[in-house]
Amino acid sequence: MKILHVLKSAPDETTKGLMKPCSEGNEVQEFALYKSEVDYDELVRLVFENEKVICWW
Repeated sequence: MKILHVLKSAPDETTKGLMKPCSEGNEVQEFALYKSEVDYDELVRLVFENEKVICWW
């Protein structure tokens, strides 16, 4: 399964620990919203390209 993790802030150890079991055995991509320049067109493309999207706030 293709999974996209959308991160609103830089992941701390707890978030990383939760992301790991969700990602095992899957093709995973991450998209960082916390960076200064966000390509929202790329985000929309990735949302439709992946089978599951998980948002981490």
